[in-house]
Amino acid sequence: MDIFTLYVGQGALAAVRAGNEAVIVDAHMPECDDVNSEQIEKSLDHYLAKSNVRGLIITGLDRDHACPAGVESILTRYQPDWVMYPKVFKDTDAAGEVFDIITRHTSRRARTSHPLVRHSVRVDRVESRNLTGLASFFTFELFSPHMDDMDNSNNSSIVLKLVGLDQNGFRYLITGDTETERWDSINRYFGKHLASDVMAAPHHGARTGLNPKSLLLVNPNTVLISAGVDNSYGHPYGVAVQAYQQVAKHVFCTVAENGKCLLTRRIGDDFHTHLVQHFALAEKARSETA
Repeated sequence: MDIFTLYVGQGALAAVRAGNEAVIVDAHMPECDDVNSEQIEKSLDHYLAKSNVRGLIITGLDRDHACPAGVESILTRYQPDWVMYPKVFKDTDAAGEVFDIITRHTSRRARTSHPLVRHSVRVDRVESRNLTGLASFFTFELFSPHMDDMDNSNNSSIVLKLVGLDQNGFRYLITGDTETERWDSINRYFGKHLASDVMAAPHHGARTGLNPKSLLLVNPNTVLISAGVDNSYGHPYGVAVQAYQQVAKHVFCTVAENGKCLLTRRIGDDFHTHLVQHFALAEKARSETA
């Protein structure tokens, strides 16, 4: 098992491999000065070249997680078995476009041998928080969203523990943009189940996503932060990074070295994260020095 957290500017997109399977988490593919969709697609293609992409998890329906162009690209290029998103009632700047794209792909594949299955999830609307039938090399444990705390799009984010079942499998907590107050409820109901080896920092390392009790309950070895270089929000927030560093052995952010992807895997009893250049940029650099 390993995790590839791509540098996508101020947003989120990661892919996780275990065995011969993969799951993609979020779909931000911007067109900006320091990264573009072609670079992101080439890096994702390279990482997933030998993997069967089982599903796409869209943690939230704001554009920095559910970029319509990114959703279109992933559904077209990888033909996943399913797409999962939060069962929300609040519209966002991207939700309408994203649902139109999903509906179109669902309709196109409906009468084929490989239909696209939609999973709209909420903790209070599933038979079990342990979601089954989604993959052979992963388990999925859902913690959020819940109707009681869905007061904004951030608190409607999916929080889910993804566990790899291959030889080097581990526990990866996906957190979306979930804010401090929602974490209070998650702590109260599910705190003893949160422990994970690797944690995606909520809300790009923002102060509003930091919940000290949640962090202690998760007790991660490694925290991964997805944020854009020189972003206007000031992510990751210094106080949040310090808190993560006090609990986790390793803390990494995609803003490192003016924007790098993060490749995280278990090495023995520890976890190593390598800073990785986008594949297209690495190819260009090799050709220029050849």
